[in-house]
Amino acid sequence: MGPLISPVSDLLRPLRQQVFEHVRAAGLAPRVQVAKDLGVSPASVTTITGELIEAGLIEEVAAPRGEPGRGRPAVALGVRAAAHHVVGMKLSDREHTAVVVDFAGKLIADDVIPRRPGPMSVGDMLDAVETLLDRVCAKAGMARAELSAVGVGVPGFVDSAEGMVLWSSVLVDRAVPLAALASGRLGLAVTIDNDANLVALAELWFGAGRSLADFAVVTIEHGVGMGFVLNHRIYRGARRLGMELGHTKVQLDGALCRCGQRGCLEAYVADYALAREATTALNWGHKEGQSIAVLLESLYDHAKAGNVTAKSIFRRAGRYLAVGLSNVINLFDPALIILSGERMRYDYLYAAETLAEMDNLAIATGRPRPPIEIHAWGDLLWAHGAAALALSSVTEASLSGQAVGVAAQ
Repeated sequence: MGPLISPVSDLLRPLRQQVFEHVRAAGLAPRVQVAKDLGVSPASVTTITGELIEAGLIEEVAAPRGEPGRGRPAVALGVRAAAHHVVGMKLSDREHTAVVVDFAGKLIADDVIPRRPGPMSVGDMLDAVETLLDRVCAKAGMARAELSAVGVGVPGFVDSAEGMVLWSSVLVDRAVPLAALASGRLGLAVTIDNDANLVALAELWFGAGRSLADFAVVTIEHGVGMGFVLNHRIYRGARRLGMELGHTKVQLDGALCRCGQRGCLEAYVADYALAREATTALNWGHKEGQSIAVLLESLYDHAKAGNVTAKSIFRRAGRYLAVGLSNVINLFDPALIILSGERMRYDYLYAAETLAEMDNLAIATGRPRPPIEIHAWGDLLWAHGAAALALSSVTEASLSGQAVGVAAQ
């Protein structure tokens, strides 16, 4: 679990942190191998791992032996899974999801709570967070006090460092200090972030991005988001509000976006944009009372059945997505682009002609474009990213010697 970081990619990290992260990423690693991989002396590794064992963060594990024989059994180092447990949550327009994982990243329990669409008051959101936390803890057979931290992801403009939600489609109010409010309600340390960043974290810690220094994740659900990993770290920008691909402009004075501005990419690609186009182009005024999910399923069924208008709606959205993806390529040149989110079920959005148009819009360098992978995973992936956010904060506090409630030895 965790990013596979080259020793020379981040020389400013303390050796204690490098050793721990190397053991975590490897799963199991002998001391001699850690020293070799990091390019440091075995004595230094022995000293540091001794400190980490004493702190309860890693432990010695009998390494599997190829053949039975005499002599002292080989010993490897691994993260002490029981040292900490955290909860990761994603709060969305459609449902709230949560997972409990241990310090080694193993899933202990998960839960889902459906919700009515539309923005919530702060009080309602805190009630939902507390209810979901208690439910997933009950499934895990744990008390709330046994947790070390909670990570929460929400859509919108989120300053993770300040714990502030400046705007979100799931909140009525703006400039909400959600991390502090949730921490006060739960009695636990709470870290929050934009949900697209959490998908990138999930890929960085558990998925296709573990061995990549730089990659982009573009999410398409109720909105369009992007998380970008630069040198094995989430890049957020100087004001920690960057990477808002969905709110880059693709049409001057264009369609109205839910952020209040016009011409945003997501106003042409997100699910509410597809539902709006379907209602107008297919004369579905009689279906306005139906949920967006039902409208989109009907639109997709019509397209698959050969309805030209339905197919053209997806095709138009795909062309706008091609514009956005080509801009990502031209700006960042990532090693990989991952398209994620529930709307990846609608394969028209990334059909061959869409990718061909993206190729035409990207700068012709004579070199192959970054590969694109489709990950049509559910909301539990986002919750795993929130768990990685919590694990990251707990790890940082543990390695710096701050008290975070290490489980009893």
